[in-house]
Amino acid sequence: MRVISLLPAATEMLGAIGALDLLVGRSHECDFPPPARALPALTAQRIDSAAGSAAIDAAVREHLASGECLYVLDAARIAALRPDLILTQHLCEVCSIDLRTVERVAATIDPAPRVLSLNPTSLEDVFDDLLRIGEAIGRVADAENAVLALRERYFSARDHVNAYDPGPIVAFLEWLDPIFVGGHWTPQLIAAAGAQHPLNEPGKPSRVITPDELVACDPDHLLIAPCGAGIDWTLRELGPIMRTPWWRELRAVREDRVALVDGSAMFNRPGPRLVDAFLWLVGYLHGIDRLLPDDFPWRRL
Repeated sequence: MRVISLLPAATEMLGAIGALDLLVGRSHECDFPPPARALPALTAQRIDSAAGSAAIDAAVREHLASGECLYVLDAARIAALRPDLILTQHLCEVCSIDLRTVERVAATIDPAPRVLSLNPTSLEDVFDDLLRIGEAIGRVADAENAVLALRERYFSARDHVNAYDPGPIVAFLEWLDPIFVGGHWTPQLIAAAGAQHPLNEPGKPSRVITPDELVACDPDHLLIAPCGAGIDWTLRELGPIMRTPWWRELRAVREDRVALVDGSAMFNRPGPRLVDAFLWLVGYLHGIDRLLPDDFPWRRL
């Protein structure tokens, strides 16, 4: 079988199953596991991902308003790779190539490959998607073993959480200008880690809030993991924000409880590493250092 993954989370799922040997092409964002980087990239961005937070947001809104996709797809190269299966998504047109574009390209290939689209909004959905991919590539047992291992790690971390204590208030930011708070699986992970996330609910998309809303929430912890961005970019974007009056009004800032996480690697991708993100959450929020995964990409501000 020949597989193309146009979704970083799906590429990580193939790695967890032990099926990277089937992968013949990837998206430009598929950078984990590292061997995937050697494969041809079949997508590209239309906007400058190195620009500032506000500039990227404006460009995204302009493209979506015009009906233009944020990504380009190399249809000729995809056809030349003769895939049997294309993995993609229809959860977010901002994060990856949209499903309609992939289906149009697949329909031009003879024989047409199967298109498997993922749409997870919870950790359980991520586990289900692992099983769906395992079934699609004929490696059901390997996928089941991968899910069992992930679930074991997840529930072993939950054993450290007091279900009767509401825990600290957490504000999780997925973007900085404008401010987006995390949605979908992120509020679920925060609640399961023994904390509160009053600015959004599990399963709901990420949403824009004002600085006043953030201050009114008065979080005990401020976690910042911009979607698709690394820590260096986040530090650069935080500079002007840290000079605003409302920043110092946040309890988390005054008490030095602000953590930056590489959002490109953790939390934003609905793949196997969400379990690493959960272990980090439990360890960080409850001061259990032994739960923090090795080489987890984060730093205190």
